[in-house]
Amino acid sequence: MTDRACVLVVAKAPVPGLAKTRLTPAATPEQAAEVAAASLLDTLDAVLAVPRVRRVVAMTGDLAAAARSAELRRTLCWFEVIPQHGNDFAERLVNAHCEVADLPVVQIGMDTPQVTPWLLGAAITATVAGDAALGLAEDGGWWLLGLKDPLHARALQHVPMSRPDTGSRTLDALHDRDLTVTPLPILSDVDTVDDARRVAKSVPGSRFAAAVAAISTAGQPIP
Repeated sequence: MTDRACVLVVAKAPVPGLAKTRLTPAATPEQAAEVAAASLLDTLDAVLAVPRVRRVVAMTGDLAAAARSAELRRTLCWFEVIPQHGNDFAERLVNAHCEVADLPVVQIGMDTPQVTPWLLGAAITATVAGDAALGLAEDGGWWLLGLKDPLHARALQHVPMSRPDTGSRTLDALHDRDLTVTPLPILSDVDTVDDARRVAKSVPGSRFAAAVAAISTAGQPIP
């Protein structure tokens, strides 16, 4: 059976001191990297449970120095791994989409470990049936972008990333291309300790929840 779409995960190697730095000082750099690694692994598991898709990870950073490096390498064996390249994050996103442009693309990051195979499947269905799908994040960004024609990712070139208006400006950029955009549920990214606590409660028993529980504040575990 042929693949319906490509699920593209854009990821950064969870290296201590470079990953999830906004979780410190509540977390040590090592604990923050563990949270990032757990989030990525839970995301990859969700992707692996989606049938009939091409699975690609666009990776940057030193995986050898990452938390849970061995586990990540074992899981990534089930994915096609490509390097990120570009002068800024927007350009890296555009280039990643263009590299896998033989199928509709549903692109996610590694900051929403609460994503489920069902939600990814719904995003694929919306993307294939229309022009695009967009999942906004609570902080004003977005956590998922689906494009039936991945070359439309070039709309991101002039969208400032990591800002409170990134989501709305991405939606405007897609509308400027006359694309019909299907909205997806709004999810919380994991940027702060409060984000991590809230998301962890929604995914009990996950790697992510365990990694968040290991963080201590003033010597006491996060409730």
